[in-house]
Amino acid sequence: MSIGPLQLLIVLLIIVLIFGTKKLRNMGGDLGGAIKSFKKSMKDEGKPEDSESNELPPKD
Repeated sequence: MSIGPLQLLIVLLIIVLIFGTKKLRNMGGDLGGAIKSFKKSMKDEGKPEDSESNELPPKD
C-alpha cells in the first residue's frame, strides 16, 4: 500500500487550511534554524578546546 500523489496533495491542502501559509513558513524557518544550530554544535563538539583562550586576562 503506497501513498500516491493525489493523496499527498489532499494532505498538503488540509495542512495548509488548518495552519495557514504564514504559520507554516514560520515553522519551517524555526525548524531550519534548529537544524543549523544542531549541526554547528555537533561540528564544534569535535574540536579540541584551547584552554588558553578560555582564560580571563589578569586584572591590574
